[in-house]
Amino acid sequence: MIQEEDIEAPVSLSLTPYSGTWTKVQAAHLLRRTLFGPTFAQIQQAVTDGMNATVAQLLTLPAVTEPLAFDPDETVAAFGTSWVNSVYPSSNQGPVNTAREFSLGAWMMERLNQPTVSIQEKMCLFWTNHFGATASFDARGVYNMHQLYRANCLGNFKQLVKDITVDPNMLFFLNGVSNNQFAPNENYAREVLELFTVGKGPQIGPGDYSNYTEADVAAGAKIFTGWTVDGMLSDTLTSPQAVYMPILHDATVKTLSSHFGNAVVNNADNLEYANYIDIIFQQPNMAKYICRKIYRWFVNYDLTPAVESTVIADMATTLEANNFNILPVMDELLKSDHFYDVSMLGTIIKNPLEHVFSILNSTHAMPTYDLETNYTMYLNIYAFGQTLGMDYLRPPSVGGWTSYYQAPSYSRLWANSSYIKLRFDLGTYLTVFTGVQVNGEALKVNALDFVDGLSIPNDAPQVIDDIVDVFCPKGLSVTQKLTLKALLTNGLPDFEWTDQYNDYVANPGNVTFSNPVKQRVEFVLYRLFQMPEFQTI
Repeated sequence: MIQEEDIEAPVSLSLTPYSGTWTKVQAAHLLRRTLFGPTFAQIQQAVTDGMNATVAQLLTLPAVTEPLAFDPDETVAAFGTSWVNSVYPSSNQGPVNTAREFSLGAWMMERLNQPTVSIQEKMCLFWTNHFGATASFDARGVYNMHQLYRANCLGNFKQLVKDITVDPNMLFFLNGVSNNQFAPNENYAREVLELFTVGKGPQIGPGDYSNYTEADVAAGAKIFTGWTVDGMLSDTLTSPQAVYMPILHDATVKTLSSHFGNAVVNNADNLEYANYIDIIFQQPNMAKYICRKIYRWFVNYDLTPAVESTVIADMATTLEANNFNILPVMDELLKSDHFYDVSMLGTIIKNPLEHVFSILNSTHAMPTYDLETNYTMYLNIYAFGQTLGMDYLRPPSVGGWTSYYQAPSYSRLWANSSYIKLRFDLGTYLTVFTGVQVNGEALKVNALDFVDGLSIPNDAPQVIDDIVDVFCPKGLSVTQKLTLKALLTNGLPDFEWTDQYNDYVANPGNVTFSNPVKQRVEFVLYRLFQMPEFQTI
């Protein structure tokens, strides 16, 4: 029997461990926020395992394979082997680098299409947005930067800032390679304060932004001098490398503002940048800034004064107490009363990659063909993300995607008038149309495998209830569910679906029986993917 959704009233502002009932509602909420589209089986397993075990699994990082050469323009690495430590040819490097960028883009989509229950890829996208660095002209450097995010996604934030400061891709992106004592460049020095660490607060005086001053930016630029990059597109070096050149470093003593305790930064050559970052991380507002960004990404864009004074303050306390390690903060947040408060269900509109992969992953759609076909399909998926507003390798600015910082709309920008029809079109394309076609193979919803994995697939009302549990954080009304059920049964009594499904099971491999079942499920998913309730997590 189709059930009406029962939504209770909020609101908890506590990070104390959640002790309420643990049902498919809470399990699905946790997985939607931390994965790119959970399956019904993953939700059921999370219910069985309980909150603590599921969060522990999410915070475990799996091993990651490397992207593979597949494009004919890759003339150095052999087909099907990794190129990430391969040199470039001595001339005409452009086509090889383009081939590697294609491989990298496809591989990153493949990473999002994995059945692994881990927060790793969601955190990697979070850090991509946080640091906002776009791709340079050496795909190896881009890969290395994203691997830095991936490997340290739950690690020490202070160390991550230090590492990204001298990352070759970042040195190119924010002009670190041209920052020297003879011509200081303030780009990175400004962004490390304004966007990466303490954040830009209200202007309280000339050149004073509450948490830092223009003088701090100028001092930081001098501190960061002396770094350049060797090995870009090299035919001898297997990876771009940051290189410190003492002659380019400003060795003078730098004094910071009162926001940093008027700290004095003495010359320390290639260690000076790290000493400066240590000072930045002593700033009282440092921890709160990154905790706000984590909160908006995983909980809710609506950061009220009450949330600021309780949840954010408590998250910051945890971060500082753990020497800026991210894992304890995420562990506490994902187990908290506040995270599971009913008011948090469906508060975030999916970003483009969450949208695409909630369709693919939740319906068991994964290409299992040869390497060239798989990667070409994933490049098509990458293009879907671009069309919907998210080019993974190229955030629109150093501030990341506007949906994560532009008030008051925030994530609602993902579903504006320019994008919503494209979202609907994508749902149509991956359900009742042909899907992604490459070399005679198709990638679209796996309707039969999906319905087979539901709790009672020959029971029409239960099929609809299960589908709603997977895709709709706030559920659907009885009227909406009946509309979907009518599509499943083709307007006939429920027993007709039961007979139709049972005939399909009794005749494996017979398209006469499987195609009608497949078609009815695709119709249901097509209609569901047009609903506003599907757009949120």
